[in-house]
Amino acid sequence: MATLSAYSSPWPDPNPDSNLNPNANPNPNSTFLSAHDRPDQLESLDSFSSTSQSQPDFDSFSLSSQDRPDMLSPPNPNTNPNFQPSLPTPTPSETAPTAPPLNLLHLSFNQDHGCFAAGTDHGFRIYNCDPFREIFRRDFDRGGGIGVVEMLFRCNILALVGGGPEPQYPLNKVMIWDDHQSRCIGELSFRSEVRSVKLRRDRIVVVLEQKIFVYNFADLKLLHQIETIANPKGLCAVSQGSGSLVLVCPGLQKGQVRVEHYASKRTKFIMAHDSRIACFALTQDGHLLATASTKGTLIRLFNTLDGTLLQEVRRGADRAEIYSLAFSSNAQWLAVSSDKGTVHVFNLKVNSGSPRNDKSRSTTDLSVTSTPTSSLSFIKGGGLVMNNLTCVLPKYFSSEWSVAQFRLVEGSPYIVAFGHQKNTVVILGMDGSFYRCEFDPVNGGEMTQIEYHNFLKPEAAF
Repeated sequence: MATLSAYSSPWPDPNPDSNLNPNANPNPNSTFLSAHDRPDQLESLDSFSSTSQSQPDFDSFSLSSQDRPDMLSPPNPNTNPNFQPSLPTPTPSETAPTAPPLNLLHLSFNQDHGCFAAGTDHGFRIYNCDPFREIFRRDFDRGGGIGVVEMLFRCNILALVGGGPEPQYPLNKVMIWDDHQSRCIGELSFRSEVRSVKLRRDRIVVVLEQKIFVYNFADLKLLHQIETIANPKGLCAVSQGSGSLVLVCPGLQKGQVRVEHYASKRTKFIMAHDSRIACFALTQDGHLLATASTKGTLIRLFNTLDGTLLQEVRRGADRAEIYSLAFSSNAQWLAVSSDKGTVHVFNLKVNSGSPRNDKSRSTTDLSVTSTPTSSLSFIKGGGLVMNNLTCVLPKYFSSEWSVAQFRLVEGSPYIVAFGHQKNTVVILGMDGSFYRCEFDPVNGGEMTQIEYHNFLKPEAAF
């Protein structure tokens, strides 16, 4: 899943997972979420009007600094001096002369990449990817900065965290908002800033700087807490399949990732890189994990069950900051975006449903397929001198390269996901850019741009 936030540089399946803590005692505050509020009582966003004028009022909150979950307190927006019910959004013609420029604080796709959410310094907006259109927005008169917006597929439930110079709520709270009921149905408070939030139908995962908390969605009961190395980006990924929850987060060492398999109650630590972890992504079923380090040259693919390295691909030779990684729905392709202004698509040679179990297979063995390699790899077949030369050549010359690329304007962070149309990717920029591109899976090369919008402009709302 991909996420971009202004303070950092990346989303669950309809079937709740009954394998997680099945014998958990009810929360004494279980009435905090009534039966009417429970996550199985969800409505699709498609049931809402596509114009903000007819939407019920939406309010939100913010992020501050404090390190363990405090308590679950009933939401009381009236205690916030900045709280105001949201008003119908004026039409573009009404706001064009006086509307202040919007600053993006956050971008993220929903769990199936069919929608995306944008947090701004005045509220947030929800967009559909295909066809591109704004679904609804919530703007606030005073403050209103939203630093995290996490959708739950296309339903009416969202998790909000404030952000920006004038956050709508304290920065140490997660607000669970039901846009159908036009009210907060849950609130989580912490002693430090919330870095990110991940949602499933059955779980809420809250990421702090050095801790992660897993809650039951129905009653907000704390199920698990994990300590991590410093994690300012809020890196975390959760599986979205109908099976049990798989959670991936940074470990306690540089370059290490931790994989929690809740069904089998197993924890797996993987030393993925020598440098710090910069980004990772998980397949929907939680079987495959892609990781990148702060060096940003290599992307590694692991089996989450046993930690086996399955494949290694090369983004480039120069250092780069990796903004996002994304698997296609069938785990055949992997997309990567970085600060080099290029989106790469790699061909994967493993099947998410049956990952390879042969630990003896090395990355070099995996490279003898159609995946492009360096043009200098021909010297492997040379004579004695060439073979000696091959021994000292860097791994660069036998690397697996991307099959397709798309060039973007450098300087703006971008996140990427695969579109619902075959062989397409969707790219979102913190400058408000929306791209849909198509790639040729056979011949590769440069991707073709088939759609572009600036979703911060008034005309994007249609």
